[in-house]
Amino acid sequence: MNTVKRIDPRRPFVIAASGLKRITLGDEHVAGATNETTHALHSAHAEAPKPRRVYEAGRRTLLVAAHSDRGALDEHARQAVAAAAIVADAHTEVILVVFGELTDAAAALGADKVVEFPSLGRPSFVPDQALAALRDCVAAFKPAHVLMPDNATGDGDLGRRYAAQAKASLAAHVVEIDAAHVGCYAGAGQSFATRAWPDVILLDADAVSTKLPFIGAGERVGAPITGVSSPTPDVPRYGDRGTTQLGAAQVALEEADFIISAGNGVTDIRAFEALADTLGAAIGASRVAVDNGHFARDKQVGATGKTVNASVYIAFGISGAVQHLQGIKDCRHVIAVNLDASAPIVKRANLTVVADTQPTIAALTSAVGQAKQARQAPAGAAEGSNVQEGVAA
Repeated sequence: MNTVKRIDPRRPFVIAASGLKRITLGDEHVAGATNETTHALHSAHAEAPKPRRVYEAGRRTLLVAAHSDRGALDEHARQAVAAAAIVADAHTEVILVVFGELTDAAAALGADKVVEFPSLGRPSFVPDQALAALRDCVAAFKPAHVLMPDNATGDGDLGRRYAAQAKASLAAHVVEIDAAHVGCYAGAGQSFATRAWPDVILLDADAVSTKLPFIGAGERVGAPITGVSSPTPDVPRYGDRGTTQLGAAQVALEEADFIISAGNGVTDIRAFEALADTLGAAIGASRVAVDNGHFARDKQVGATGKTVNASVYIAFGISGAVQHLQGIKDCRHVIAVNLDASAPIVKRANLTVVADTQPTIAALTSAVGQAKQARQAPAGAAEGSNVQEGVAA
């Protein structure tokens, strides 16, 4: 005899983030619950707010320094902040120094105080100024230790240069860290070495998890001015030659920061390519669009094509097969334009426009073109236009 109790499909449900109904287990009442019950169900499934880490200011400081990218820290830099927050005790304050701007929530990262140097962010190449700023912060906050991500985009080099100039002890490629010691591989990876915390710690990627059970204070403070840094030399040893702006079509999809992708729902390929040119975006495509001969194979996005990590990815007329979703899993913001509001890509998208792709493409091309013309129009032209209208009136 089957004794398994059947779940009543009429039981109360909640609407998940995906827009689907989820039957609430553990409640024996039927559907049609009161607003109070529904609110209680939502509250039960909501994520509880994280407590703020409590510490005694002025006793001990850990300083984390990293470059930001378009106002955000990458995963490696977030791990460095999380490492400091995890090992910090009730007498330790975590200070985050950002070379560039920071739009992320500093408290969620685990930082108690944040110092920004907007003029030292990318794409500017100013290693001497960044080194001087780091020295100023160390002189002002007097941290017990400095933590940085050991990457190839400036932070690892900056940490080594600071340690050499300050004659500080350093541990690089750290893969293990706790409150007492740090560890790294030695002997070409054949052995593992540990030691007490040095002055400067350069963490390898994935040494810690960024998931914290608490938040920091997240207080933003002004950059310190101590006068410790030496003046900039009259004859610099190197120069910043700037950056070369490549056309969107010349950028590989794996390196593109802005991608618009076409699926089976895009019928006017020329209009789509015109929009990409207007937006300055790289072109991607779904497997179906490539198989139909509309795009070359190197434009295919997905598990069987290219895996991309763009900041903005706009999918026009793409339903979102599993392989395609795997290819865009690392994209920061995904926008879907689709007539089907229940398409799989809608669940992945941060923003969905339920509309036909062709009118949307035409409207975007027109709006962006007008915005560019308005920006390029001289201010005097607009003022002269107002004067003539006034005379005519």
